Amino acid sequence: MPTSRLDPQGFAESFRRRALRMPERPAVSFEGRTTRYGEMQRQIEQMAAVFVQGGVQAGDRVAWLGLNHAQILVALFACARIGAIFAPLNYRLSRTELADIIGDAGVHTLVADAQHAALIEPALADLPVQRRLLLGAAQPGWEALDAQLAADLPIPEAIDGKPDDVVVLIYTSGTTGKPKGVMLSNRNLWTNNLNWLLASDYTSQDVTLNCAPLFHSGGLCVALLPTLLIGGHVVLQQGFEAGQFLDALEQYRVTVSFAVPAMMLFASQHPRFASTDLSTMRLIVAGGAPVPEPLLRTYESRNIPVSQCYGMTESSTGATFLETGRALPKLGSCGRPGMLTEVKLIDSDGRTITTPGERGEICMRGGNITPGYWQRPAETAAAIDADGWLHSGDGAYFDEEGFYYICDRLKDMIISGGENIYPAEIESLLYEHPAIAEVAVIGAPDARWGETVVVIAVLKAGQALDLETLLAFVAPRLARYKLPKALHVIETMPRNPNGKLVKTELRRLYA
Repeated sequence: MPTSRLDPQGFAESFRRRALRMPERPAVSFEGRTTRYGEMQRQIEQMAAVFVQGGVQAGDRVAWLGLNHAQILVALFACARIGAIFAPLNYRLSRTELADIIGDAGVHTLVADAQHAALIEPALADLPVQRRLLLGAAQPGWEALDAQLAADLPIPEAIDGKPDDVVVLIYTSGTTGKPKGVMLSNRNLWTNNLNWLLASDYTSQDVTLNCAPLFHSGGLCVALLPTLLIGGHVVLQQGFEAGQFLDALEQYRVTVSFAVPAMMLFASQHPRFASTDLSTMRLIVAGGAPVPEPLLRTYESRNIPVSQCYGMTESSTGATFLETGRALPKLGSCGRPGMLTEVKLIDSDGRTITTPGERGEICMRGGNITPGYWQRPAETAAAIDADGWLHSGDGAYFDEEGFYYICDRLKDMIISGGENIYPAEIESLLYEHPAIAEVAVIGAPDARWGETVVVIAVLKAGQALDLETLLAFVAPRLARYKLPKALHVIETMPRNPNGKLVKTELRRLYA
């Protein structure tokens, strides 16, 4: 076992040292069973033995296809222990999409639950997968993972993980093209964990609830991994369901949770929201989109502080952080740069913006920034410049105090009659309308103006809304060129597996 390095940036080594310090403390609770740190370290060693026995070597890819499960975390650390790369797969994708990713990653070993093994099975004959492991009983072509873990296999020696060794391969949602594999290294995860610990004051006494999917960086990297680094207790759910979310908050005396605004909204609309004991909650970390003011006030009424942030898979999540006390005074802000990340804005000519209020593209640099996209050097070079700055593609501005505000994806900006229109500005206003539960603004082609503003809304129960009424509400507060020209009322918004709105689908349907 390597002991010479004083900085345990090796992902598996940092967990081993935590387990050595507090083996008796609860690490992960899942489906009623709690695994302690010492026991989880033994499970990691056994899983590593299973992978090595099946031929996995350093640099090989091990993929997981299935709903959230405690064994996903064990497999992640086990891969890091032997130098393999862990690739959690988006189980909501189609068979064809999954096959494309498995082929692109060159997966050696695939672990799946029964439901998703059946989904991918017809495509495996044409894929490079050399071994298949199944949660549950063995099936033809699939070995039972539990049986393998119970076998008396020699525990492999841990590698001395280097800072730039790739640990995780997370494929982006691919809403604008084929998914790309974002490589995250030991250095990335270590820096990201420290950024979150310094920004959100996680401690070993925290109980963190996660029901966001572990194939997404938000579910994995925002609260879960930092909690395990600091020695806290993670409560993991298969997925998000508002009632179960509230039950877990009360049952486990949860102190911290990560949620996207849609999850917060659905939980607040649940009949038990008002009666659930939430007295231990000290923090909800919200990501994916700004939290509307009415929702912030709803959680404020239950004495639950909300911290907002900005980041992306390519930045291992956290880049800017907004402390809870600023949530309402700095409404719409994603905060200021993390302790270990540089942030700047550039204009269309690549010049650094120094003027508050001027819009530009937000760029990030630091140890949390990905080394690039898997086997895509051209796209890596297009995203990360020679000085190490990651170009996000997101439009932003900062105020006089240095607080950043994300305007929109640059590609989402609407240009009408030569004027730039930022949908987030209009959406923020529309969320104040008493009939609107959720809203999205897109641009539609227009022969005269180039584009016009289109509103798509989900209404609260029993409410009605037409364009004339909507215009009467927004006209006093918007420039004429920003006024909506069309309104579509729908039942539900299209979302990706992390709960983010998929505007490409709305454009396809309504633009």
